[in-house]
Amino acid sequence: MGQLTVRGVNERIVAALKLRAAKHRRSAEAEHRAILETVLGESTQDFWKAAAALRAELSSRQHSDSGEIVRAERDRRHRGS
Repeated sequence: MGQLTVRGVNERIVAALKLRAAKHRRSAEAEHRAILETVLGESTQDFWKAAAALRAELSSRQHSDSGEIVRAERDRRHRGS
């Protein structure tokens, strides 16, 4: 498991974190973890759902070879110089 150190946090925020932690009967560190998990855990799930939907939407389309596009652009630039 990773570690995270946050410096330069406004004292008002630190006090609010400690108060919130006390209300939930846990340490400030545990409260911090819970907040991060709530905020970032949901957005991570939303990201993967959106990615799956985009993959499904694009699966029926024919895609061009990016190598061909890059070669054509290089050839165009080379002819112009």
